[in-house]
Amino acid sequence: MNEDTQEKIKHSCEHVYAQAIKELYGDRITLAVAHISEDGFANDAKWDQPISPEDLPKIEKKMKEIIKANLPIIRKEISIEEARKLFANNPFKLEWVEQWAAEGNTLTVYWTGDKYVDLCKGPHVENTGEIKAFKLLSISGAYWRGDEKNEMLTRIYGVAFGSKDELNDYITRHEEAKKRDHRKLGRELDLFVFSDLVGKGLPLFTERGTTIRRELERAVTDEEIKRGYTHVMTPDLGCVELYKTSGHYPYYKDTMYAPIQMDDEEMLLRPMTCPHHFMLYQSKPHSYKELPLRIAELAKLYRFEKSGELTGLIRLRGFCLADSHIFVQEEKAKDEIKQVIDLIEYFATVFGFKRGIDYRYRLSLGDRNDEKKYFKNDELWDRGEQALREVLQEIDAPYYEAENEAAFYGPKIDVQMKNVLGKEDTAFTVQYDFCLPQRFNIRYVDSDGKEKQPIVIHRSSVGAIERTIAFLIEFYAGAFPLWLSPFHVAIISVGETHQAYCHALASEFREAGLRVEVDNADETVGNKIRKAAKLKTPYMLVIGDKEMVSKELMVRKRGEREAQPIDKQAFLSRTQELIKTRSLEL
Repeated sequence: MNEDTQEKIKHSCEHVYAQAIKELYGDRITLAVAHISEDGFANDAKWDQPISPEDLPKIEKKMKEIIKANLPIIRKEISIEEARKLFANNPFKLEWVEQWAAEGNTLTVYWTGDKYVDLCKGPHVENTGEIKAFKLLSISGAYWRGDEKNEMLTRIYGVAFGSKDELNDYITRHEEAKKRDHRKLGRELDLFVFSDLVGKGLPLFTERGTTIRRELERAVTDEEIKRGYTHVMTPDLGCVELYKTSGHYPYYKDTMYAPIQMDDEEMLLRPMTCPHHFMLYQSKPHSYKELPLRIAELAKLYRFEKSGELTGLIRLRGFCLADSHIFVQEEKAKDEIKQVIDLIEYFATVFGFKRGIDYRYRLSLGDRNDEKKYFKNDELWDRGEQALREVLQEIDAPYYEAENEAAFYGPKIDVQMKNVLGKEDTAFTVQYDFCLPQRFNIRYVDSDGKEKQPIVIHRSSVGAIERTIAFLIEFYAGAFPLWLSPFHVAIISVGETHQAYCHALASEFREAGLRVEVDNADETVGNKIRKAAKLKTPYMLVIGDKEMVSKELMVRKRGEREAQPIDKQAFLSRTQELIKTRSLEL
């Protein structure tokens, strides 16, 4: 099925859902707004009665009746006066009417038969009978317009398709995704928690989760230094004037935390590091011989995302970005971008991601006519976009182009990562910046002795550490490769008489660089084994009388039921090598 038809089916099914609940519950419901996603819809409404998952089959039954009736779906343009009369008893719809009219949009409604009408831009199918398969999935709360200062509404999620096969395929993938959901596995594997008392969108990492972070951060720092990056540390705060100079303040003001008055300065929790790195560059003069200058940082950033948009580790209010800003001569920018993509693909390979399958690239372009959103310089935009396009073509990268997705200061290459449902999220970006160097008057002395302006490449090697951890949890279903696993080995004592030996063995393993957990709990061996298996520990050793006198270790690998004998030194050597090479094997 083509995308246009699928889009129409989703829109239309949402209207059928809204009609069904109005017919079932009448004035006890005030419809607010619909949201259309990649393969489904959501409907926000104010319910004057409790609603639970047990009510969904009843609503689905009514929806099937409406679909079976094959009702026509008719589009009609109306005036603002007509719209005000039509939705006079619905404050949510009236708010949309006034906004759409103020923006100069044509007001349109869609009638389903002659009983139900809703404000909507469309598109829709011609009649309800074209909806062949749907399912209501879940219920949650949602603030009106995603603002926690507004009223809490009830949101119902659903999916709709053109065939039952597509629906069944979705349900299968959705069930697998629920098993792999990083929020669920994060709790089960004891990796991170959230606390309302700490604040929304601010994760607390446990010892296990922190180990994964530390290994990622070490891998990034070591590899970047090897490739000629200079790692720095800059403050989590910055003056408002810094972001006004950069131009970020008007563009991103709504997602920045409110300024903090400190003496005679207004300070911000920083939402990005580029201005800080520009100040480092400006702290001394630079020659062309020093370029490209690659300034990198594992930087804590803070963005005031709406509470309704916060999603586990994927979207947060505080996160750590593996960030870098590369100052380079324009004629050498393409070569530098190729090296950046080589670094990105190096880590993708380490993680086991496959190019063209698990991720692809998006060339995000600007709009020359939108001077409010984009820095105005058509020639520089053309040169920047063409440079990025040529890089992607020369390395034979799988990519597509997207209008109006650029940063305000230049075009970019987005790394689009597929999640467990097959949907794409932007994991990180490579941005071509010709604007901020001009704003900050960034210069270098060229071989002819003249001052010139460099191009700045903004890039991340693995994106936000937290978001990458979320991707990895779901990609591996929590069964991390050895080098990333919170503990490499679980040593389980059969009884109290074996505990001293277990601790001595653990000390020996730790000396060899392994992360070891000893389970001396007063529980059955079976319970301890199940606990280690649930935590997806790569190796398990059960120590009893026999194991204490044996010259070999009995090692049970993750996912296997039986332990295998192996020489202790051979086990240590192999494990050390797998960790050192960041192998995906056990």
